[in-house]
Amino acid sequence: MASEENGQELKGKVAIVTGAGRNIGRAIALALASGGAGVAVNVRSSRVEAESVVREIEKQGGQAFAALADVVDARAVDKMVAAAAERFGRIDILVNSAALRKETPFDKMSAADWREILGVILDGAFNCVKSCLPHLKKSGAGAIVNIGGLSAHTGAKNRAHVITAKAGIVGFTRALAHDLSADHVTVNCVAPGLIDTTRKPGAPEPQHHLSANMLAGRYGKPEDVASAVRFLCGPGARYITGQTLHVNGGAFLG
Repeated sequence: MASEENGQELKGKVAIVTGAGRNIGRAIALALASGGAGVAVNVRSSRVEAESVVREIEKQGGQAFAALADVVDARAVDKMVAAAAERFGRIDILVNSAALRKETPFDKMSAADWREILGVILDGAFNCVKSCLPHLKKSGAGAIVNIGGLSAHTGAKNRAHVITAKAGIVGFTRALAHDLSADHVTVNCVAPGLIDTTRKPGAPEPQHHLSANMLAGRYGKPEDVASAVRFLCGPGARYITGQTLHVNGGAFLG
């Protein structure tokens, strides 16, 4: 109880956060570390980004390490999970945040374009859950949080692959909630709305951002999403499973 009162409700827990090098994933890694969890900061290839997040966590007195792995590669995921378990002795939390959010008109979308997006978002989540599952079951209070998206619920132009994958994440969440309930593993989805993130130089504003009406009157921050994820990973959310929590400032009332 004292640790919860001191803002350390995740003390003694260990989390793996995929796609944690920047933006929403980075904010989630920092939030979980702030709650007391040790964090494996996953990125696909940018060690510089991962180590930057690790330094931020360590500067705040937390524990973390950079975990490079392409979530599409099941063997690489297994190595990452094994490294996290060896480093911290356990795994209690998995946050599937790794994603690609490209825009391509459907008539110009190739099968390779389609598979690339579904591979990272859906296959990546599958690989990470499968690899982490033995550890999550041992936890006694395991938590999986999948990161969805606003457009999976509203639709959007030029995003058939992304919307299909993110809608699949919602279904995956509900299915796992049933499958893992007996093992005391909660499974939830956080669906961010329009979040002010750093995009690659020259990348245009996503089409669906241009027409959205946010009741909050502003874009969200990565920290807004991270707060929701931290809550779902903590002791106050043990009676919540199979749900999609929308963090969108009222852009969609689900």
